[in-house]
Amino acid sequence: MTEIIRSLADLTGRYDAVFCDLWGCLHNGKAAFPAAVAALQGFRATGGRVVLMTNAPRPKSSIVKQLDGLGVPRDAWDIVVTSGDAAQMGMLSGAVGRRVHHIGAPKDEPFFTDFAEDLAAYAATQPPITRVPLREAEGIVCTGLRDDLTETPDDYRAALLLGKTLELPMLCANPDIVVDMGDKRLYCAGALAQEYEQMGGTTLYFGKPHPPIYDLARRRLAEAGAPADPQILCIGDGISTDIQGGIGEGLDTLFITGGLEAERFGADVENPDQSRLDAWLDSKELSPTFAMGRLR
Repeated sequence: MTEIIRSLADLTGRYDAVFCDLWGCLHNGKAAFPAAVAALQGFRATGGRVVLMTNAPRPKSSIVKQLDGLGVPRDAWDIVVTSGDAAQMGMLSGAVGRRVHHIGAPKDEPFFTDFAEDLAAYAATQPPITRVPLREAEGIVCTGLRDDLTETPDDYRAALLLGKTLELPMLCANPDIVVDMGDKRLYCAGALAQEYEQMGGTTLYFGKPHPPIYDLARRRLAEAGAPADPQILCIGDGISTDIQGGIGEGLDTLFITGGLEAERFGADVENPDQSRLDAWLDSKELSPTFAMGRLR
């Protein structure tokens, strides 16, 4: 049975590092959560390392800039790893060809130009990636909707059907289906990838819960001087991304019930009801190691 804990400090000394989700755990897209910031600062103060792991389709530098703008202090984390970073590696390796059609927003432009140091060195050894119209492409790179404030996956049905007819593989840079920005729920690249698969298209994923992002996180953690075979706790509010991914990697997990699924576990978001939580987790056939209302 999943153990409900009061705070991250309850686990002091048990883990060398945390892989912590961002949206829904550390911020809501508009503001940082002070209690979550304090929890991560406290974890680092005891010698732990904080890896911020996000399914955002943009490279690390864009996320660091966003965190700064949201008021997340630099002493709350050590490393940032994004689905965009892992997907960039896939794109650069030619996973969907070198002539690609991009589906995504203007804010995602850095995906094609801004590479972390380890990826930039690799990019310099590879043939260039060229963006082309859909009918000229070898594959699709999907970073999200062009306007996630107004659009839904239905707006992309014709383009997805054409891609499927052309037998183009899709690289999905963000497996998330939805996120909450304040009180508004927005669709992500994962929603388009899900539609594409339902049409019979081929989709490649690089973010949580899939292995590439965890491989990249472990490599960067090792490069930062973490101990060999560190004890890692995965923290997140996405049951099918953060939690399923952590369990799939053989890691302990902490499910934040007050994020995407906040309305399921009783009126007090900070204190989820154990019986409701257990019943819902049974229906998902997943068992996080721990659970907590909001990260604190």
